[in-house]
Amino acid sequence: MIKESHLNTNEAARYEEVLAGDYWMKPLLKNQTLRIVDLHGNQAADILFYSAADPAERYSAMDTIREQKNVYLTAGTTLLSNMGNPMLTIIADTCGRHDTLGGACATESNTVRYALEKKTMHACRDSWMLAVAENEQFGISKRDITHNINFFMNVPVTEQGGLTFADGISEAGKYVELQAEMDVIVLISNCPQLNNPCNAYNPTPIGLYIWD
Repeated sequence: MIKESHLNTNEAARYEEVLAGDYWMKPLLKNQTLRIVDLHGNQAADILFYSAADPAERYSAMDTIREQKNVYLTAGTTLLSNMGNPMLTIIADTCGRHDTLGGACATESNTVRYALEKKTMHACRDSWMLAVAENEQFGISKRDITHNINFFMNVPVTEQGGLTFADGISEAGKYVELQAEMDVIVLISNCPQLNNPCNAYNPTPIGLYIWD
């Protein structure tokens, strides 16, 4: 569902850009709003959310899909934790839908999907591993990396129940906006993927606005 934001970017508390292949790991406080902007179009932002009070509580794809009865995320979706608690609500979305099934690229999956020689290519899980290693203060480790959301990524479900990685449906300037329902830790990998059309084979930066 397309829904424009009422927020003014000139009134945002801060703005940051995350380069392709880089990570962003910071807290978002309850009632703060995060806007993720696809600056150049067709970029995929792989994101994990954790409760700041207890990182063992984290975003759950299964609970979120079950409660909203839809495999795609868009405006009006409430992201639920593995304990059934609301974590964030998508309050605006100009892209229309976002993937919560396709998972994040990894060196292992690159070899399965593409070719053995792709194993050495940088992947989202590499970015997450670096993030948790460099940010021990959050108490998150490798074991805590589970289901993620692929904002702006197009992963259609086939009639047979399979997944396909298709051309992106986002465009330059499209965004998704989330309001925190609890204090959360946001872990973003701005996807470096060069092997599928999720980002037109050209990884680009994403923009982040935060309002208090």
